[in-house]
Amino acid sequence: MARAPLAAERRAALLATLERDGVVRVAELTDELGVTPVTVRRDIVQLEAEGLLRRVHGGAVPVAPSGASGGRDAQPEVTGSIGVMVPSLDYYWPGVVRGMEIEARKHGLRVVLRGSSYDARDERPMLERLVRAENLLGLVAAPRMIGPGSSEVVEWLATSGVPHVLVEREATLAPHREALESVVSDHALGAIMAVHHLAGLGHRRVGLVLSRQSPTSRKIAAGWKAACTELGLSADEHFERLAPDSSRPEYPLVVEEVVRTAVSSGTTALLVHSDPDAFAIVQHAQDRGLRVPGDLSVVAYDDEVAGMFSPALTAVRPPRESVGHEAVDLLVKRLANPDRPVHRTYISPRLVVRDSTGPVAEGA
Repeated sequence: MARAPLAAERRAALLATLERDGVVRVAELTDELGVTPVTVRRDIVQLEAEGLLRRVHGGAVPVAPSGASGGRDAQPEVTGSIGVMVPSLDYYWPGVVRGMEIEARKHGLRVVLRGSSYDARDERPMLERLVRAENLLGLVAAPRMIGPGSSEVVEWLATSGVPHVLVEREATLAPHREALESVVSDHALGAIMAVHHLAGLGHRRVGLVLSRQSPTSRKIAAGWKAACTELGLSADEHFERLAPDSSRPEYPLVVEEVVRTAVSSGTTALLVHSDPDAFAIVQHAQDRGLRVPGDLSVVAYDDEVAGMFSPALTAVRPPRESVGHEAVDLLVKRLANPDRPVHRTYISPRLVVRDSTGPVAEGA
């Protein structure tokens, strides 16, 4: 049995991960180091006390560099704080937050980061407390846009008097549907790119698997449907499924049903949101003796960890860090000119072609 790493080894590994990725996550280090979450959190607390990192929800990020005078790389003096609320730091959001931190430092701003649940009823009180406690200049937020309490958050942002930008979210206000300022990845375009890639390889039956919990799913579905229509793929040539959270007991049955339906319907390609769901589907297909990509091509959506699987998964990569940069930049411009028109920014993702997509097999 391998021994657990010593404290010094753990902390060296933690700092190396922080240097490499720009963020460390408790969940990942727990698996990587073979220790408990409590141990990892204790190490993070110690390293923060030594000034080597800063704790955030779910992990840690680098400390802002000190503004040493005279050097070419000196950062501006911190002149104020902005609040940032994102759903978590466990998946997708670390890259967005990293872009925010970098852009904020350029403007001499400190980021006060909070992680929320996916329950909108918790978010308005959190934002109110954050604004009161930190004397913020503005907010960048990714609130939940559906479910109980979601409209209250949007209305509060619009009437609070606090400059704000939505990130990876869009919202309008009744009765005239005036828009709130926002920066989003063009997820519909990402899905269109994926379907066109598969069609270019000869696939005519392209299925779609979406995460039931993700607010991104409806935009991916819209892009997928638009691409199928544009390419002349009729309704009987593709299928769509919603996958529950992987912790749900029915999840393995849904994965099994997706693969079974793909085989029985002659579907030769799938677009799957997100990476972990794509992993599960590819693994089950391989367990059934299917070749990926020989019998089934798969494109993952998110590209957080898609390249780590075997075969490495072709994936749509949203511009996470660029979205973070742009959100803070928009907020800074709003602070400088409160009367400027509302801006809604879309940033294009890109398709990363790897080993999980290929031409349709002969006879398929």
